[in-house]
Amino acid sequence: MPTAPRKILKTVFGFDQFRPHQEAIISAALSGRDVFAALPTGGGKSLCYQLPALLRDGLTVVVSPLIALMKDQVDAVRAAGVEAGCLNSAMETSERAEVHAALNRRTLKLLYIAPERLGVDGAYEKLADWGCCAVAIDEAHCISEWGHDFRPDYLQLSRIRREFPSIPLIALTATATKKVQEDIIGQLGLEKPHIVRAGFDRPEIFYRVEPKRDVLRRIAEFTLARKGRSGIVYRSTRADVEKTAVYLRDRGVDALPYHAGLPDEIRKGNQDEFKADRASVIVATVAFGMGIDKPDIRFVVHGDLPKSLEAYYQETGRAGRDGDDAEVLLLWSAGDTAKSRFHINKMEDPLERDKASDSLRKMMLFARTFACRRKVLLAHFDETHPGDCGGCDVCAGEVESVDATEDARKLLSAAARTEQRYGSHHLVDIVRGTLTDKIKERHHDRLPTFGIGTENTRKHWLGIAEDLEAGGFVYRDEERFKALVMTREGRDLLFGRTEFRTVRRANDKSESIHAGTLRFKSQSGDQELTAKDTALFEILRKLRFRLAAEIGKPPYVIFPDRTLRALAINRPETGSEMLECPGVGEKKLATWGDVFLAEIRAFAENKGD
Repeated sequence: MPTAPRKILKTVFGFDQFRPHQEAIISAALSGRDVFAALPTGGGKSLCYQLPALLRDGLTVVVSPLIALMKDQVDAVRAAGVEAGCLNSAMETSERAEVHAALNRRTLKLLYIAPERLGVDGAYEKLADWGCCAVAIDEAHCISEWGHDFRPDYLQLSRIRREFPSIPLIALTATATKKVQEDIIGQLGLEKPHIVRAGFDRPEIFYRVEPKRDVLRRIAEFTLARKGRSGIVYRSTRADVEKTAVYLRDRGVDALPYHAGLPDEIRKGNQDEFKADRASVIVATVAFGMGIDKPDIRFVVHGDLPKSLEAYYQETGRAGRDGDDAEVLLLWSAGDTAKSRFHINKMEDPLERDKASDSLRKMMLFARTFACRRKVLLAHFDETHPGDCGGCDVCAGEVESVDATEDARKLLSAAARTEQRYGSHHLVDIVRGTLTDKIKERHHDRLPTFGIGTENTRKHWLGIAEDLEAGGFVYRDEERFKALVMTREGRDLLFGRTEFRTVRRANDKSESIHAGTLRFKSQSGDQELTAKDTALFEILRKLRFRLAAEIGKPPYVIFPDRTLRALAINRPETGSEMLECPGVGEKKLATWGDVFLAEIRAFAENKGD
């Protein structure tokens, strides 16, 4: 590749090397080829269209459904000295007029625009007047009905190829199976595109999955162990979002809620508080995060089962976008599965119903597996992984497979002897020998199975019932008071034709292998910050926070955490030395260099260095 892209990579974006696949994508785009790129979240997709835009004579249009993300990306590239703007429905009329004026003057290099805005105000017709010379389509999976987040507004994007047959198109996504990839290429009319399917592996993320037991307590325990670090907690309903946020705040976690039922100003304010590091945890429905470019999210918790592996991958991918260690925790229960099946069964379109059922089945296989989590997740995206990753609870030895065949048969026997008319709590009372009024009235204390499981706790037996449902051995009959009914697999288990294994935590006290260690990932390997480095890092964070508050921007727009850690470790004394740190370009050096160098010098003098 010519030296110009490498020079811009350093002088504008502050990096010495491209990430994997970026250089090839940029080269193809600059040569005028169409491109399809499937890169993992955090893989540097935005640079693939931002950098070529600076080398073209004209405007690069970026189509994105993520309105909040547009503003974040515009702020970030402007901080690096790039002329950029955005158009979306959330902007004031005066703001849009200002952007239109800049477009008419042809002073912008990048325009971020929501897909629905292309269909109003004659935007398609104006693209030529604005000097459009390339179009990037972010979140390209939204154009495919086979994708997990299909959006009808994206279908009109096929018009771009018809009206601008000679300009290059680049389609980018983080969650495309090969079937979705083929659909994207066809829908957009990409012509002999340069195709990149990067590995979907996120080695910096540690995956953990647990059965849901006292969900609020577990979420609080997990977040308190990481207090002060940025994290997202996803819940499936607005009520659970509010309840979880209050529970966390009552226990000392600075958590805020985010869901569509909040007034716009409160929802936006809570999002801004999180982005500005004034709140460390946001508790949200799954809509949150689609528009967040915050690179230093250290953990993501799912308090309920996601609807699909694609959604799970995308939501967990919001952690560790800066490349530093991050963790994700999934809590699930058979109740989650029952709720999902209830909603699926109400779908009128049989194809949509079958698609949703298949997605739920694959999600459940992932949650219940005793295989390497990473191996199962990547297989969904047509990628092979050898397993034994060391970066999930299974491979790290945090969970173990337990033979629970005998206990499962005891519970199924109780169900069979009561004509499969009762729910899990009544069946557990039978096997534990609990003489309730209901059991006495129905003479269930006379059953052979009454009291055959007194050696185990009620929690144990309810867990067995949940695992049987999750594994498809029984289902809850919602029309008969949630009675547990055996499936064919359940009958095979009862009559000894198969066995039943479940996953249990090997050590309930086991915690994150990452939570206590602050690391900086450099090209030479992982470097742990010394106590003195950490002290300087925290000082620089406070300086960044103060400067960001003064300009009304998120702290990471000034410098990401990775840059601060490099500054804390290397302690540059001059501007040229500071430019050697990742994330420091000439524009940012000119704007912020003196104040950060002064803070580093003051620290060195105070510590006697």
